[in-house]
Amino acid sequence: MTTRQQDIPERLLTTDDLEHFPDDGRRYELADGRLDVSPAPKPKHTRATTRLSAHLNFICDGEFEIHESPGIDLNGDRTRHRVPDLAVFDVPLPESGYFSVPPLLAVEIVSPDSVLRDNHTKRIEYAAFGVPAYWIVNPLADKVGLVEFRLEDGQYREAAQAHGEDVFTTDFPFALALVPHWLTADGPWLRNIGGSADGE
Repeated sequence: MTTRQQDIPERLLTTDDLEHFPDDGRRYELADGRLDVSPAPKPKHTRATTRLSAHLNFICDGEFEIHESPGIDLNGDRTRHRVPDLAVFDVPLPESGYFSVPPLLAVEIVSPDSVLRDNHTKRIEYAAFGVPAYWIVNPLADKVGLVEFRLEDGQYREAAQAHGEDVFTTDFPFALALVPHWLTADGPWLRNIGGSADGE
């Protein structure tokens, strides 16, 4: 008797399977054992990520591990794997494989194809994993926006937001100020991204 194909359970992918995918610039993630692929980010996206990483590294003075596009296993089966655009850790690097503990902060930079994923799917997943803070940066709007969420009773609550040349401030994972406009704008971003008097 031949087993019908629909009776064969689908094999769930794990991070071991990701090792066999090409290094082609795309982002390969896992959503409950199913492949979730994003195209390579556009220049505005990578500019925002790079500038944010530089600013956070400068402000924290090397006291935290700040990584661009770190792989994070969100469950013990390694069937739920996400790659935030940026994350802040207070733990040593894993000896092998990917991070398997929640970062203090996960940041997603919105792309045209990631609006639903960043605002809904990942928000639920990061909260369930216990990530204390989650930022969503939107460089697609007329004014670049940043929304900060804090984990409360297992769910994210909006804590702060800023747009354009408004100054965003927070005290977690460390105290900092940030002007969203300078995450993508041409000009003297390094001098002005922290909301310094020189930028006024």
